[in-house]
Amino acid sequence: MSAYDDAGDAGQRRSPAEETRTLVSSQTVGHLATVGDAGDPWCSLVAYGAMEDGNPVLLVSTLALDGSNLQRDQRASIAIHDPLAPGDPLDRPRITLAGGAVQPEGERAEAALDAYVAAVPGAGLYAGWDEFALWVLEVEHVHCVGGFYRVDTISPDEYHAAEPDPTAPVAAKVADLLNKSYSEGLLAIARELGGARGAVSAFCTGIDRYGIDLSCTGAGQSAPARVLFDDPLADAADVRPVTVELAQRARAMGA
Repeated sequence: MSAYDDAGDAGQRRSPAEETRTLVSSQTVGHLATVGDAGDPWCSLVAYGAMEDGNPVLLVSTLALDGSNLQRDQRASIAIHDPLAPGDPLDRPRITLAGGAVQPEGERAEAALDAYVAAVPGAGLYAGWDEFALWVLEVEHVHCVGGFYRVDTISPDEYHAAEPDPTAPVAAKVADLLNKSYSEGLLAIARELGGARGAVSAFCTGIDRYGIDLSCTGAGQSAPARVLFDDPLADAADVRPVTVELAQRARAMGA
């Protein structure tokens, strides 16, 4: 395990492309913008799934305005954010994906439908109806807002090549568990592995596949610390045992 001070160092945090792919894979609802018959913009709330390359999959009714718009003009974009993220909505991570929508065929259509039904299980009941059309938004532009003064434009190649963080589905729950049940272990991590020797308390503010973030308090001041895992985690099931083991190891070091 190791700690570092510069959060911008490569390999120590998720890249903007990884952050974007993680957000896309963790949500199933977005705001779809299409082009109306007079060239006017139209925005609608839609459900979506994500293919392995990150392209969103849509299943929309041809009787709805967004569906009829796509039949006529395939230019579209989708805005995605996490509505349950804490804090000011305008300070939360959010992304916009834009490109051209295509109707997949053959094996790609099967893969697209599987991705959509995995995200929206109820869609299996109506996916075959004639008035519903399956679309894949081929991502050509990616705009990511990570928060206040954190804006990135990501190339399509970077976006498609990046992987969603597999730990994201459980990271918040494990962080909550550590804060409730392993406060002494978190303090040991901060002191022994995070370089915060003067800390009197530590709070887990986040976990990702690369490491754990802490907020450390001591001498009336607070400061962040980050401790990296030996290797990036490959599965959500690894998060709890690795972080608990980390806390136990740090406590043993300080004993």
